[in-house]
Amino acid sequence: MSNKMWGGRFATGPDAIMEEINASIGFDQRLYRQDIAGSIAHATMLAETGILTQADRDSIVAGLNEVLAEIEGGTFTFSRALEDIHMNVESKLREKIGDAAGRLHTARSRNDQVATDFKLYVRDTIDTLVTQVTTLQLALVTRAEEEAETIMPGFTHLQSAQPVTFGHHLLAYVEMLGRDAGRLLDARKRLNESPLGSAALAGTPYPIDRHMTAEKLGFDRPTANSLDAVSDRDFILETLAAATICAMHLSRFAEEMVIWSSAQFSFVRLSDKFTTGSSIMPQKRNPDAAELVRAKIGRILGALTSLIVVMKGLPLAYSKDMQEDKEVAFDALDSLSLSLAAMTGMVSDLTPNRERMRVSAAAGFSTATDIADWLVRELNIPFRDAHHITGQIVALAEQKNCGLEGLTIEDFKFIDQRIDSRIHKVLTVEASVAARQSYGGTAPANVLVQAARWKTLLTGQPHDPKPLGKKKHGTHGDGGL
Repeated sequence: MSNKMWGGRFATGPDAIMEEINASIGFDQRLYRQDIAGSIAHATMLAETGILTQADRDSIVAGLNEVLAEIEGGTFTFSRALEDIHMNVESKLREKIGDAAGRLHTARSRNDQVATDFKLYVRDTIDTLVTQVTTLQLALVTRAEEEAETIMPGFTHLQSAQPVTFGHHLLAYVEMLGRDAGRLLDARKRLNESPLGSAALAGTPYPIDRHMTAEKLGFDRPTANSLDAVSDRDFILETLAAATICAMHLSRFAEEMVIWSSAQFSFVRLSDKFTTGSSIMPQKRNPDAAELVRAKIGRILGALTSLIVVMKGLPLAYSKDMQEDKEVAFDALDSLSLSLAAMTGMVSDLTPNRERMRVSAAAGFSTATDIADWLVRELNIPFRDAHHITGQIVALAEQKNCGLEGLTIEDFKFIDQRIDSRIHKVLTVEASVAARQSYGGTAPANVLVQAARWKTLLTGQPHDPKPLGKKKHGTHGDGGL
């Protein structure tokens, strides 16, 4: 008996091992909505160009909608013997409407069909991811406004560098995520060309209208080269590259969450919603959600690497190797979506320890640069000389085992007689952050301006900066870690 999928060329069905390695229905069944939408658009075009009768088109569309209802209702039985989502849908359609189902595949191949399905899926997923990125950005902006005046240490090399505001730190991730959303939207724009009608690789002799199907499926245009159309996987590679960079940003923030929530730092407290306990140590509050977000980039980068390796040696046009594109991509995009949701929850739910942050910000001679800047501004000392003088001041503070604010005017004059008592005004962390009013700087007023700018961009509604004022303690308090 000939194989019912491949026709008279094959006398028998595949070996069990061949069926095992060849079948993709276990993972590509999630493309059912896109597959059915593509088939409805294709059948409608075939009827409007006279290739298919209107009666056959109506029968096909009605049958496909019944198949869709069965799948979404959970009554559809997927068959591994039918390999993939395309043949499973077509087989069920034939059961429902008979021979008319066989006319649906006129002027197309599974090659352009799967490329179309996958592009539609990736496009839908990008839309969801961009929405999630925006939601996370808004959560960060909201917290940044609340913490615009909360002082924390800014780090380089994970060493205390200069005081910054917690709000400014949070807005740094808003900027990163903005670029992530831009990369995803760029990928969406480039992928939005329809492969449908390219057939196996060379196009079709039927008088189809590819512009019609492209429009019906929301594509900007049909692809211009049939060979490229069926063999292109740039769209998922580019999406995975954007996803990897986004996951890297989430991982960096997650790492900070892990560090900040430790007893040694105690900058933030994560609630019970995003932490777990220990089976043996009852005091433990483990930041497992943050740790798992930190780990997810391994899967996402792995998917990108895997697919690049698959594609790098393939001659045109389609090869079965390309079936390996979907499983890793599904996992990677699911992982990014879950990570974005988890990070949004943690950002909205965390409690900052403001007093601990401020005390830490004042440690490590973090206002030393402010002294150097003061020497330049007030005494007209060249910055390199001011840097050297400040280094001597820091060394003296170390010898006296005190902070810079603990030095007397006599101590400063011992280093350089030109220094006067005005220097004490720049030694506090509050003065340090308030002074950094350059565009993009950490000053609280700047934070509120940037937060308002982002709210306007993200919501499409104008937002004015909130006024500076004494922050309220209570909802997100100062201690108790």
